[in-house]
Amino acid sequence: MTRTVTRAQLSESVYQEVGLSRNESADLVESVLQEVSDCLARGETVKLSSFGSFSVRQKGGRMGRNPKTGEEVPIKPRRVLVFRPSHVLKERINKAMSAMRAQAGEAAD
Repeated sequence: MTRTVTRAQLSESVYQEVGLSRNESADLVESVLQEVSDCLARGETVKLSSFGSFSVRQKGGRMGRNPKTGEEVPIKPRRVLVFRPSHVLKERINKAMSAMRAQAGEAAD
């Protein structure tokens, strides 16, 4: 039951909710995503109120192991993207999950 939200779907939602034209909605979504990407590429933290924050973290180099061969392999230092959901988002997700479980329980009865 997994579903991926696409840029086109986001644009359509903006079109439906805000009332911009479809082209303006698509441009707005692209602009927002581009700005978020640019900020993260510069190493800045992006905080979206009631949603969460995105940040870039530096991971140091270390020795890893190839699971097939058992051979030790060096892993280079790198930057990784980290997302921390807000408490508002966590509560909303947990409420939705509880509602889904309740509906599943009713359907089983």
